[in-house]
Amino acid sequence: MAEPILEVNNLSIDYPISIGTVRAVRDVSFTLYKGDVLGLVGESGCGKSTLGLSLLRLLRAPGRVSAGSIMFEGRNVLDLGTEELRLLRGAQIAMVFQNPLTSLNPLVRIRDHFFETLKVHNAFVTKQEAEKRAGDILEQLGIDRKRLHEYPHQLSGGMRQRIMIGLGLILNPEILIADEPTTSLDVIVEAGFVDLLKDLKVQYNISIILISHNLAMVAEIADRIAVMYGGKIAEIGTAEQIFADPLHPYTRGLIGCVPNIAVTQDHLVSMPGSPPDLVTPPLGCPFADRCPEVMDVCRDNAPPLKEYRPGQEAACWLNEPETVRRSVLERSRAATEDDSAGEMSRAEPADA
Repeated sequence: MAEPILEVNNLSIDYPISIGTVRAVRDVSFTLYKGDVLGLVGESGCGKSTLGLSLLRLLRAPGRVSAGSIMFEGRNVLDLGTEELRLLRGAQIAMVFQNPLTSLNPLVRIRDHFFETLKVHNAFVTKQEAEKRAGDILEQLGIDRKRLHEYPHQLSGGMRQRIMIGLGLILNPEILIADEPTTSLDVIVEAGFVDLLKDLKVQYNISIILISHNLAMVAEIADRIAVMYGGKIAEIGTAEQIFADPLHPYTRGLIGCVPNIAVTQDHLVSMPGSPPDLVTPPLGCPFADRCPEVMDVCRDNAPPLKEYRPGQEAACWLNEPETVRRSVLERSRAATEDDSAGEMSRAEPADA
């Protein structure tokens, strides 16, 4: 196993709103290893983009980290001051956002985007030095350095996405967070983008967190995959484990929804139902209402994320022996009965 470079421990993120608090991320833990690609997948609204933004403390108000830690090179990112955080962003951990057209300033040439990025971390860099370094990066990404003199609107979607990657790489960070990087790309450009990420991983020995709902794309590049649902990690393991023998019904459902030309079927597979309300999240498994294999123990008892095979963890009672499930269910029922008895006794009027 490679050396850990980023460790997220019991992270929770809340968004206070008028009707309560949205618990967008709940008790999430994972480890990113040096030189590895971690795929973060799940349906829209599962918390994966919020989790990615929190790693650089880019959450917009009223979003806040309510619990947990983000450890990078022995430091908790949540404890860093303003200057320490400024030096961390871009230089050590960089991020590629979802839509490059809105992330690039339409009034600024590409060369000036690179100059501003370098200037933040090196006050003495000249425009000529910045342009040379930017041109070298663009050529590595398959773009002619002449494009540095153009504006974002003069470039295609694929080129703009590569520009965003170049801005992320210009300071040689140790971690690159790519949030839905292929959303605006067609399938041909997307395939080239996947090959590009593979090359960057080898060339820069960079660790990548790839956030996406595209399982087919993630399967091509990820070393490990974390599946999120309802603000929690449902399963995490190597790409081979996740796709060959998943432990969680939700993971199996996601994989089943991916179109496969090798399988004869007359309709697309889908999962009925909707993700849980994160203002009032369920007491038990967040997938219980949609799960085809739901049991009584799932309703009121949240399964712990637990390792069932070397390197593969899942939060699902199906992986526990029947004796364990029965014991958990009996304890929860006993606790419910005790609470009900206590409420009844408090409601009875006192003797005269």
